[in-house]
Amino acid sequence: MELPSTGFSRALDPWLERIGRCASWLWLLLLIVIVANVVLRYAFDQGRIEFEEIQWHLYATGFLFGLSYALKDDVHIRVDLLHERFGPTLRAWVELYGILLLLLPFIALVLIFSVSFVAVSYQLGEVSSSPGGLPYRWAIKAVLPLGFALLLLAALSRLTQVWAYLFLGRRGAGSESE
Repeated sequence: MELPSTGFSRALDPWLERIGRCASWLWLLLLIVIVANVVLRYAFDQGRIEFEEIQWHLYATGFLFGLSYALKDDVHIRVDLLHERFGPTLRAWVELYGILLLLLPFIALVLIFSVSFVAVSYQLGEVSSSPGGLPYRWAIKAVLPLGFALLLLAALSRLTQVWAYLFLGRRGAGSESE
């Protein structure tokens, strides 16, 4: 279902696109770190805890920043078996209620609790508990509220598009007719 663009989505979506494209390079970097770690471990018998930790840091960052990109492009995984059988208007209603009743409250909860999670980590000067692990544990924890803030922006952009489709006569570029 193609939704009409709105002023808000036209202003925000290019930024989300850029962030998503930049975050996609994290997967290549993650692959390089994994290969380097495997080669060091098995060819040179030199396991590095820093490489193992940076792997999950890169994975978490790529995943959390990729959420907003996936929502913006509507390429996220759907569990709804009936979705493909619905007409465009019913899909838009499901999307509207899904955003309002499920996605936005979930994002709000994560944002509310993750900010204090990061703040406490920063105040304690938290570091990895592993010997030789990475310092500044708060930095990776800060990716959680940042990723969800981007997801919030993407959800609001999508919400304005669904709203325009349902209530503003399906005006806008690229609207789908029934």
